[in-house]
Amino acid sequence: MSLADTHNDIKEVNLAYLMLAQNMIRADRAGAVFRLGISDEIADILDRLTPGQILKMAASDMLICNFRFDDKLLLNLLANHERERGVGHFHAAILAAGKPVESVV
Repeated sequence: MSLADTHNDIKEVNLAYLMLAQNMIRADRAGAVFRLGISDEIADILDRLTPGQILKMAASDMLICNFRFDDKLLLNLLANHERERGVGHFHAAILAAGKPVESVV
């Protein structure tokens, strides 16, 4: 995989994330803030982005979204196939709810 391929993949992920985040915020703001792990301030910014701004942000060579895989317990709860899916995901949601949200610095 070349650097150009990686950059294109990052752009695709960024675009998909920004579009999904904006749609989630517009459909269910409180749910989106929780599921995305963002602050109300970030939600306001994402909600106001124009299509051109989204395309410009997506073109970055840095991944915009932040995965919550830095918490080993959370990752194990989501990936554990031995537990009933609902129980593991319920516990993961409780852990994620206790994490600080992303904010504008």
